[in-house]
Amino acid sequence: MSSNAVGPVIVVEHLTKEYMLGARARGYTTLREAAVMAVSAPIRRVQRLARGESDVGTRPFRALDDVSFTIESGSVVGIVGRNGAGKSTLLRTLSRITEPTAGSIAIRGRVASLLEVGTGFHPELTGRENIYLNGSLLGMRRSEITRKFDEIVAFSEVEAFLDTPVKRYSSGMYVRLAFAVAAHLEPEILIVDEVLAVGDAAFQQKCLGKMQDVGRGGRTVLFVSHNMSAVSRLCSRGLLLRHGRLDFDGSTLEAVTRYLAEEQRPDALRWETAGLRRRLDEYGELARLTVVEVRPASGAMTGFRFGEDLRLSVTFLATSNIHHAAIGVGIDDLFGARIVTFNSDEAGVTLTAGREQVYTVNLCIPRPVLNPGRYAVSCAVLSGARILDFLPQAGFFDVQPIRADTGEHFEPSAGAGPVRLACSWEIQPVGSSMIPASVP
Repeated sequence: MSSNAVGPVIVVEHLTKEYMLGARARGYTTLREAAVMAVSAPIRRVQRLARGESDVGTRPFRALDDVSFTIESGSVVGIVGRNGAGKSTLLRTLSRITEPTAGSIAIRGRVASLLEVGTGFHPELTGRENIYLNGSLLGMRRSEITRKFDEIVAFSEVEAFLDTPVKRYSSGMYVRLAFAVAAHLEPEILIVDEVLAVGDAAFQQKCLGKMQDVGRGGRTVLFVSHNMSAVSRLCSRGLLLRHGRLDFDGSTLEAVTRYLAEEQRPDALRWETAGLRRRLDEYGELARLTVVEVRPASGAMTGFRFGEDLRLSVTFLATSNIHHAAIGVGIDDLFGARIVTFNSDEAGVTLTAGREQVYTVNLCIPRPVLNPGRYAVSCAVLSGARILDFLPQAGFFDVQPIRADTGEHFEPSAGAGPVRLACSWEIQPVGSSMIPASVP
C-alpha cells in the first residue's frame, strides 16, 4: 500500500475484548507438569467445593465494549481516557497482539507499534540485528532497511552500543532504538502508547517532532498519552474512552476538555499516593511518596484565592537510609505543561533519612502568580541528581477568581495563560509636539 493512499486505513466495528477475572494465565508447561496438573485438578476442585467456593472462581470483565470507529489515511489521532479505560487494550488489539472477543478490525497497510519497552525486540540479538529483524517483520526488504539504517542509528543515539545485545540496554536506550526503528521504516500506520514517558524530556520532544513529520508525510498515527499538551499539539482528532466504551469521537480540543473534566476533579486537597498507578516501575524502592496535601489559608476545600500564599506538604517513607534527601514539587497546567519547579536542595534544605522513617516537608510559595484555573501537583523524592520516587500529577487544585487581599470576585481574561507576572508600564513620547501634553 502506498503512503499516499486515501480513504480509511482502519475500520473498527463493534470491537469487544473480554477477560475472565480470577483466571490464572499459564505459561508453557512441561509434559511432567501437565501430568501433575491433570492428576491434581480434580482434588483441587473437590477442595474448593468443600469450602463453598465457586467451581469456576472467575467473572467476565469487558476491557472494550462495542467500540466502532473509522480512521482515514494520514490522520493523527489521540486516544485519551483514565487508567483502565481500555486505551492500551485497544492498541494491542489493533496491533494484532491480542485477539478480540467479538467484532472486526480491517487494516490496510503496514503497522509499526511501540506499546511497551522491549516489544518486538529479541533480547539476545544486538541493536544492529534487531533493526534488521524489525524491518523484516514489517515486510521491508533488506535494501530498504539498509537505506534507512544510518538515520535510525543517528536518531536513537545508541551508536556506541549498536553491537551490544539489547538485553543489556537501559529502558531509555530500549525506547530510543525501538521508536527510531518504528518511525523510520516507513509503516503506513504508527501506533505509540505512553511508553515515551520513559525517555528524557529532550528525547520526548524529538519523538513528538518525528510523529508530526510522519503525519505530514501522509501516514497515520495513533497516539496514547496522559500529556494533554502533547495530544493537543500533535493530533487533529481525539477519541475518548470511558469504561471500555467510546465516549467521544471528534475534535482534539473537545476530547481533551471532556477528559480533563472527568479526570481532574479536585474532590479533596489531600491525596493518599502510596497506591497510585501513575508511579513508574523504576521508582519507589528506596523512598515512597505517601501523602500530598495543599493547604489554603482559609481552609476552604474549593482551593486558593488569587494571590493567596500557596502552601503544600509532601510526606514520604524512607525504606532505606538516604543521605541528602530532598523534595521536588512541580506545578503543571491542565495540559501537562510544566509551569514551575521547586527543589528543596536548591534552597539548601535536605535531610538524612533513616530507614523506615516517615518525613513531612512543607513548602510555601508566597503570593503566587497563577491565574485562576485548575493546576496539577507533581512530586518527587530526590537524592542529589537521582530520582528515588516520582508521581506526575499526584493531585489537582483550583485558583479561584477571588482576590485574596479584598475578597472581590473578578472575571479572568480569556486565553490569558496560567501566569500573571508583576509589571510596570511606561509611555515614551516620540516627537512630543504630536502628543497631547496631558499624556503622562
